[in-house]
Amino acid sequence: MSGHTGMHYLRHYDRTNLRGDLMGGLTVTAYLIPQVMAYSTLAGLPAQTGLVVVVVAMTIYALLGSSRLLSTGPESTTALMTAAVLAPMVAGDATRYAALATLLALLVGVYAIASGLLRFGFIGDLLSRPVLIGYMAGVAVIMITSQLGKVTGVDVAGESFLQDIQSFAGNVTVGGISWPTVTMGLSVAVLLLVFTPRFPRIPVPLIVMLLATGVVSVFNLAEQGIKTVGTVSFSGMHLGLPSLESGDVSLMLLPALGIFVVGYTDNLLTARAFAGRTGARVHNNQEFLAMGAANIGSSLVGGFPVSSSASRTVIAQASGARTQLYSLTAAALVIVSVLAFGRVIAAFPAAALGGLVIYAAIRLVDVAEFRRLWAFRRREFLLAIAATLGVLLFDILYGVLAAVAISIIEMLTRVARPHNAVLGQSPEVAGWHDVDDYAHATQIPGLVVFRYDSPLFFANAEHFTRQCLAAMHAAQPPARWLLINMEGNTEVDITGVDALESVRAQCESAGVVLALVRVKHEVIEALMVHGVGDRIGADLIYPTLPTAVAAYAAWSADQPES
Repeated sequence: MSGHTGMHYLRHYDRTNLRGDLMGGLTVTAYLIPQVMAYSTLAGLPAQTGLVVVVVAMTIYALLGSSRLLSTGPESTTALMTAAVLAPMVAGDATRYAALATLLALLVGVYAIASGLLRFGFIGDLLSRPVLIGYMAGVAVIMITSQLGKVTGVDVAGESFLQDIQSFAGNVTVGGISWPTVTMGLSVAVLLLVFTPRFPRIPVPLIVMLLATGVVSVFNLAEQGIKTVGTVSFSGMHLGLPSLESGDVSLMLLPALGIFVVGYTDNLLTARAFAGRTGARVHNNQEFLAMGAANIGSSLVGGFPVSSSASRTVIAQASGARTQLYSLTAAALVIVSVLAFGRVIAAFPAAALGGLVIYAAIRLVDVAEFRRLWAFRRREFLLAIAATLGVLLFDILYGVLAAVAISIIEMLTRVARPHNAVLGQSPEVAGWHDVDDYAHATQIPGLVVFRYDSPLFFANAEHFTRQCLAAMHAAQPPARWLLINMEGNTEVDITGVDALESVRAQCESAGVVLALVRVKHEVIEALMVHGVGDRIGADLIYPTLPTAVAAYAAWSADQPES
């Protein structure tokens, strides 16, 4: 187990974080109780199931996770996927439905644990900064559209961004909108946006939520269409795995794999987004183990697959939380709240919760980062936009996969056509530099020093060959040596080495000596195994440019005058 887990940070706890963590836990508790109940019903299970699951998941992640802020538990995407998988399979059999939901959570946990033990965490390194920024913006928009029903009173029934928009547009009428509900939801969002940044040490979200609850009660706004959360309890809690039918495991293997991929992607992207804001580090393999343990824990209390909640995480951060002590605080407060303050929780207005989600979503959109990407490189800005659109149009899994694919393609285009240069010596700066960058750079007659700034592999092999030969043929006076500076060729594959052999053969045909300089030890080994290293000759592979240039000078002096 990595030392950088919640357990590690709790053992070395900085007490200056205590007030913020306690306030963060208190505020998140007020937010998550109705949220996880809603997600539980979204998954097709009783509302109180979500309350039990979030206590278990948050506690486990607080001890095993590598993120200091990530809030684990029921969330919308995995809840929707659970319902989408099970609803067509189970026709009205609540007991079997609950059993299969529990099995899904168990299998997701097994997949995650296995991936962590096999060290598959490197997959997370494919998620670039633009993908991360775009993903969070897409999630923010989905969060906002998912609250349209709560903050307008319009019946919205959708399982994605597009479905939510279509459902809202199809059902909205002037008479169908509950204006008291709209006023409540937007007022909460505006109050949070205005006062939370100004008073970071005060639990503004909690105060606003209690204020909204008081307003509904005092003015009897329930009669004006303001809906409340309703009854909460821990009744009907199930411990241990349920009984399963033969073939259930094989039936759930593929759906569980899909939920696992989405859940881990969500976990890692959200964790990395908030780690980037605080300078902390997220450990990919540890996230597998923490997610796996949280899902197995959920399965043991009759739960369903869990992942991370960006909205709860951002609320925790906004309330002052700095470590996972806030998650342990929230887990304890959920138990206390349900047992002691069930009536207060039942009176929470749903529209106010919708306003809280909208506030949290707006904070997820990092406009400054989009501007920074635009100023740095347009391609990276467009990659972030592609990630946002992918999440919105194709849902989270396929949107992120599409953005990652675009990121890889964009990277390949750059390494397939990298910078390359003929080098010379300039009186302005010591050493050898690109002759295009220094107008007064000079070359040694007959010696062409060429550098190719990329690993040498299949995607750029032909380009490498063309550029080498073009540099050789363009030399004036004609080239006698082609000296390839391979300091940038940190990696080679057989296609790349074949390209080097092609350059060697054409140099030989043209009567030009091919020599290499600054070759990595691993690359020399590859050249020797391939055979091109022997054909070039070990005596023409030099450690430094000065030794190579001196060798050329000595060779040139021994050549007869032409």
